[in-house]
Amino acid sequence: MQLMQTKRKIVLVRPATSESISLRHGVALVATGALAIAIVYLTLSPLQPTKLGGYVSDKAYHFIAFAALAFPTALLYARSLVWIIPAALLLGGIIELVQPYVGRSREGADWIADAFGIGFGVSIGLVIRKIIRKKN
Repeated sequence: MQLMQTKRKIVLVRPATSESISLRHGVALVATGALAIAIVYLTLSPLQPTKLGGYVSDKAYHFIAFAALAFPTALLYARSLVWIIPAALLLGGIIELVQPYVGRSREGADWIADAFGIGFGVSIGLVIRKIIRKKN
């Protein structure tokens, strides 16, 4: 531990250990991997008729799913975003290419919704990460 002086107060700062970094990295990757598997399953399984009491565009589902996919890495281990963002974009593109072969439709707008969702998830994760770091 070391003392760190800011303009207003002196705080005790615990440096990140390789163990805490490894744990955060592991949690981020496991969460991201589990979400990726869920997204692949849900986007490539045959459509089931649903009655949700209202109409929500499938673009919203794509946006939410890919925001959730990017969020854990942005929050817990931002350095991995260098490869998570391209991998998530690639995953969205591959899903769109494969969907016609499983009875679903291919739409470029879905991939665009994926991309915006990734950007949103990364942004929210990084903002929360910054807030948490300021408090500590």
